[in-house]
Amino acid sequence: MKKVFKIGCLGIIGLFVLMAILVALVGGGEDSTETEGTTETAPATEETATEETATEETSTEEAEEPAETEEAAEAEEPVEEEPAEPEVSTEFESALNQAQTYSDTMHMSKAGLFEQLTSEYGGQFPEDAAQYAIDNVDADWKVNALESAKTYQESMSMSKEAIRDQLTSDYGGQFTQEEADYAVENLE
Repeated sequence: MKKVFKIGCLGIIGLFVLMAILVALVGGGEDSTETEGTTETAPATEETATEETATEETSTEEAEEPAETEEAAEAEEPVEEEPAEPEVSTEFESALNQAQTYSDTMHMSKAGLFEQLTSEYGGQFPEDAAQYAIDNVDADWKVNALESAKTYQESMSMSKEAIRDQLTSDYGGQFTQEEADYAVENLE
């Protein structure tokens, strides 16, 4: 019987300690108010609780008013923020990297590059990833056409008209007519 009594006393003491901790965490007991950099401690009463509630309501109303004023100021003066770049999937990034490599080394056209990226024998990327790559690759399509034209001229000894046809062919470079014209006009 004594053993039960000892555990019971420890249990009651533990319960009081737990309650004291909870009360302290919740903020019961004493209130603290700041007055010009000093902190005063006063016992909690209904009066101070009512004053705090009224002060909080006033503070909330005052806090809402400047927010509305700030919103009006923001509407008047546009903030020049850099648009956040959207998160891009790894597949889209891979398609872009491959597109950049093809553009830099093989001087491909947009259409040729898209075909290469989506081909079952090429990159095997879905069309949306390939289109993302085409839209974001750092390429000058006219320069790519010119570089391809130089290759045709040097390695195949083609005439300018044959080069133009090869550049615009669906089975050749797949460049636009404008890109092919630029390339032929700028050949040496």
